[in-house]
Amino acid sequence: MPRPAEPLLVASGLHKYFGQTKALQGASLEIGPGELVAVTGPSGSGKSTLLHCLAGLVTPDGGRVLYAGQPLPAAADDRARLRRRNLGLVLQFGQLVPELTALENVAIPLLLERTERRAAAERARAWLARLGVEDVADQRPGAMSGGQAQRVAIARALVAEPRVVLADEPTGALDTVGGEQTLAALVDAVRETGAALVLVTHDNRVSAVAEREVTVVDGRTSSWVTDR
Repeated sequence: MPRPAEPLLVASGLHKYFGQTKALQGASLEIGPGELVAVTGPSGSGKSTLLHCLAGLVTPDGGRVLYAGQPLPAAADDRARLRRRNLGLVLQFGQLVPELTALENVAIPLLLERTERRAAAERARAWLARLGVEDVADQRPGAMSGGQAQRVAIARALVAEPRVVLADEPTGALDTVGGEQTLAALVDAVRETGAALVLVTHDNRVSAVAEREVTVVDGRTSSWVTDR
């Protein structure tokens, strides 16, 4: 029988405190190559903190996070480089740079990795087209709808073709129709590239697309395979 794939991203026994608040209390999670995982739980349960630890945005007070078998780098600049190359990040409100156009926002990860400007622009435009928002390439975020801005943010997360995409409530700020369309675009894009996807959500309609669900309650995790 073939050997199962080694986990690509692993969180083991994570603890995180914000003052007296215990955000994570021994949370653990493994993400395999190409896997689609939903992280669910009530508000304040620690699910976003868990994702931020996976992304290296937050350093846990205990436990560890491994990517491809290696601990996340200690230096902030090295963690940022890892995100640009291997860990695409989509946040609830997109976090696009307001002064830049959609095309310029999507090209940022490539330019920071010293990709030639014309090549970066071509790849950025191709990703905007794949997400169905090439028509806003020259617009700034303030001129876009919420759904358009979030698709631009997804294009930015995927432009370097990372191995894992981490999405924190990616449809939470959108209406029902816009959220469904954006979620479908995100799932289609990661399946096309073969990336793994971790979706933090409180919405059952979002978690329904996952192959496995991880629930966070009071900073602790439990996991099961869905029947889809």
